[in-house]
Order: sequence, then structure tokens, then C-alpha cells
Amino acid sequence: MVKTVSIAALVCALSAFGVSAKEFQEHNNMMNHGDGHLMDMDGGMVMGQNTDTLPGGCDKIVATKEITVHAGHKYSEKFPGTMWAFDQQEYQFEPCTKLTVHFVNDDEIRHQWMMHGLPKYLYPKGMFHLEVSGPGSVSGTLILPPGDKTYLVHCDIAQHMEKGMKAQFKVGKGGEDLPSIPGLTASVFPDDYSGKPFSAEAFEAQEAAARVANAAMEAAASKPSSQSGDSGAAGDDSFLSGVGVVGLAIGLLAAPFLAKRFKGMSVGEVIATVFEWVSQVIGFVMNMISKLLKKFLSKKAIPLPDK
Repeated sequence: MVKTVSIAALVCALSAFGVSAKEFQEHNNMMNHGDGHLMDMDGGMVMGQNTDTLPGGCDKIVATKEITVHAGHKYSEKFPGTMWAFDQQEYQFEPCTKLTVHFVNDDEIRHQWMMHGLPKYLYPKGMFHLEVSGPGSVSGTLILPPGDKTYLVHCDIAQHMEKGMKAQFKVGKGGEDLPSIPGLTASVFPDDYSGKPFSAEAFEAQEAAARVANAAMEAAASKPSSQSGDSGAAGDDSFLSGVGVVGLAIGLLAAPFLAKRFKGMSVGEVIATVFEWVSQVIGFVMNMISKLLKKFLSKKAIPLPDK
């Protein structure tokens, strides 16, 4: 009997120890694996750290700043339909700022603070990444690139971003606001809490509108350019056409800016930066076309009846 009671007491003690809250841990002594990658065996990680290399276009570090970012379930309580969140949903700093981020995980699960879209010639995969498994903190430093741009910050653990753990980071004046940022911008796919049954007709109407918009976009992309007359052909043969003069003028005006922007960069870095600019312009144009097509071709949303 005594033996049985002792075994039961031991099992209870071990169970209580297993479910007890984890202690808060500061990850200060991480191993440096090179290329800005720091980590330890206890679940702390920093990727893409940059403490001294200036991005192309930055003549100097304009300011040295620090922020503390908290992540956890409790910060999602003010956003219905979410499960996790950061304590802030927007950050803003001047270009070429040296920024140290102190990331604090207040939950007993793994969370991340990842910033995407950074120059890939300086930040591997264009990413700055902080991670903590369980309650604890970790710190990392980066130097913000020049220019006005809005970057995505999120947790990449499965469903954490979808359930609210995301924010936007504005450098300088920032760019266009990102969609579906809790408390800041409208959701692309808003949750439905009406309790209404699924309507196949309404769903099919939305799908039909989407198909029409996609067909119109494809038609606009494949439409051949307008045919020019014979009189226009003669003008194109001139050495300095109107378009050429405009392009030359733009090039002369942009030359000082480009020289400053590409100062200290290698040929590969210049090419990577130019391709990044081109992709951003193409993305902006396609986004504007998509918005215009949706505005003029999509059907109006079917209002839901009141309860």
C-alpha cells in the first residue's frame, strides 16, 4: 500500500513539474554562425543581423535607435477573430537608422518577428529574423535601407500571421499601407460572424465576378499595341525622337541621385537593386490595374439581411 501511494505521489509530482510554466529566459549568449546568424540550443535565434555595413545609398548612420517588441496571445484580445498579435502593429523610423530590436515572447510557444523585403545583397533572402521558443527575449540589430517603403513584419509559424501576428514597418514616409493589418487596415478576407448559412448562389456570384475580372486583365495584357500610321513610321526613324529626348532628360536629372544611391556598391549589387526597383514598379502597376478592374467589372456585394 505504501509503495502504491509513493508511486502515485511521484507521478503527480512529475506531472505537475511537466505542466508548470516555463521560466523567462534572456538569450544573451548565442553562438555566431557567420553572416549575421546567431543562435543557441535553448530556442533563441537571430538571422540577418547587420551592425556595421551601410546599405547602398546611405552615406552614414543617421540615428541609433532601440525598440522593444512584445508578442503573445494577450495582445490579440482587442482584435476579434485573432489568436496572436504583437503589442504594436506599426513602426516608423528614418532611412539609414541603426535599429536594435528587443523581441520579447510572452507566450509558452514559439514566436518570431520577421521583416521582409530588405536588400538581398546585404540581408540574406531579404530578411531580418528574431525568434524565441517559449517565454524569453532576444535582441538583434540591422541598418535600415534608404528610401520610403513599407515592409511586412510577421510571425512565420503556421497560422500565426493568419491569426493576427503581423504588422507594418515604415521607413521614411513609408509606402502604401499593407492589407489586413489588425486595427490598421481592412482585411482582404474578412471573417464572417453573422451566423448565416452558406449561400451557394452568393459564392458563385463572387466567383463569376472574379473570373470576369481575370479575363479582362488577361485580355488587357495580351492586347496588341495600337497600330501606327505611315506618317508615324517616318517620325520613328529620326535619331532623337520625342520619347528619346524625354528619356535623355530624365536620365540627366536622375544621374546625381543614382550616383549617390549606388555609391560603394558592386556591379552585382547595382543590378540586384535595379531589378528590385523594376519588380516594385511592375507590382504597383498590376495592383492599380487590378483595383480598377475590380471597381468597374465586379458586382456589388450582396448585403446580408439583418438578424
